[in-house]
Amino acid sequence: MQHRGFLLLALLTLLALTTAVAKKKDKVKKGGPGSECAEWAWGPCTPSSKDCGVGFREGTCGAQTQRVRCRVPCNWKKEFGADCKYKFESWGACDGGTGMKARQGTLKKARYNAQCQETIRVTKPCTPKTKAKAKAKKGKGKD
Repeated sequence: MQHRGFLLLALLTLLALTTAVAKKKDKVKKGGPGSECAEWAWGPCTPSSKDCGVGFREGTCGAQTQRVRCRVPCNWKKEFGADCKYKFESWGACDGGTGMKARQGTLKKARYNAQCQETIRVTKPCTPKTKAKAKAKKGKGKD
C-alpha cells in the first residue's frame, strides 16, 4: 500500500515538472527571450571589432530593447549589407573601356526586416588574360 502511494506521488511530481518545462519553452518561442512582444524591429548586425566577425544586433518593440549576438561574414558586400541575400547572374563580358565586368543580382531574402534593394548591380576588375603554360622543361623524365 505504501509503495503504491509513493509511486503515485512520484508520478504526479514528474507530470507537474514536464508541464512546467513545456510552458516555459512555449513562452520563449513566441517573441524572443522572455518577451511578450510580437512586432520586433531589428537593426543591422554591428561587429564588435573591425568590419566583420561576431557582434550584436539591437531590437526594439515598444519600450523594450534587446541585444542579441550575431555574426557578419567576412566576405560580405558592404554596399548592400549582410542581411540582404541576392541571387546573382553570371559575370558579363569585360568592358574594354572601363576594364570592369558586371553582373546583376535579384533579392532572394531580407533578414531581420532589412531595407534591401530589389535588384543590384556589382562590378569587379577584369582579370588579365593568362598566357599559355610554358612548355615542360627538357631533360626531365626518361633519358
